[in-house]
Amino acid sequence: MFGLGGQELLIILVIVLLLFGGKKIPELLRGVGKGVGELQKGLDEGKRTIVEAAQTEEEPKKVLKS
Repeated sequence: MFGLGGQELLIILVIVLLLFGGKKIPELLRGVGKGVGELQKGLDEGKRTIVEAAQTEEEPKKVLKS
């Protein structure tokens, strides 16, 4: 997991607890979760746009002759 062992994660957890306190951690994690969700939505939308663009380029283009 990102090259971090159990001891490193424990130290980070203790530092976060000391910096933000026990009451602020749920709010902080909720905000992080919402941010990750928005990022995921944006990435999905970007992928969908790229796939749609690739599909329209693959379709033969019809030229109207007058």
